[in-house]
Amino acid sequence: MIRVEDLTVAYDGRVAAEKVGLEVGKGEAVGLVGESGSGKSSVLRAMVGLAREATGRISIDGLDVADLRPGAPGRRGMQMVFQDPYGSLHPQQTVARVLDEALAIQGVAERAARIGRALGDVGLEAQHAARYPHQLSGGQRQRVAIARALIVEPKALLLDEPTSALDVSVQAEILNLLDRLRRERGIAMLLVSHNLALVGWFCSRIAVMRQGRIVEHLSALELRAGQVKERYTAELLAASRGYRRAA
Repeated sequence: MIRVEDLTVAYDGRVAAEKVGLEVGKGEAVGLVGESGSGKSSVLRAMVGLAREATGRISIDGLDVADLRPGAPGRRGMQMVFQDPYGSLHPQQTVARVLDEALAIQGVAERAARIGRALGDVGLEAQHAARYPHQLSGGQRQRVAIARALIVEPKALLLDEPTSALDVSVQAEILNLLDRLRRERGIAMLLVSHNLALVGWFCSRIAVMRQGRIVEHLSALELRAGQVKERYTAELLAASRGYRRAA
């Protein structure tokens, strides 16, 4: 469903990610891990067109993203959920306005009905549509951000540390929500995180980044068993300290 080939991302000439390649199948969750500054978020931003200096090929369901005009159905097939739910929502727009704007940009009709369904899909009630971001909890704001991504019915979601700004109990709720949506809708998900326990539970495969390059691909089973090839990956595991996950 997602294919990234030879992707290089730079900012003012400084390379943040280089020759990155990865694939995510329909209904599959793949993790992208590494220390801060390793290039993980730069890869996601390039995939949705937010990195101006990017080369390589990115395709969604076999369609090259570069060949799709803005607003085309294929273009909206890949959506992103950002790390900070408060920062990614307009503080002066109600939830209904935030969701309506996502549909309007894509030229989607019957927007009111879709907004109601989208809120229900993420466990929010109709009354939340009239609220502003500051009137919601952190978990509710992230649910709105997920609803905004889902409302255009994408085939793939890019998740940039989607639970790192939330309390532990709320993290579990959001992860369970995403896992259910993945299984029910067959959505491909690429999850960026520094939390190996989270990635080991949520994802079936993991790509490890260091200094802008992917240095290792491994399965979740190999991660949980500590069966890694690269010393850097072993160091990440050691740094996670109490990381434990039953097979």
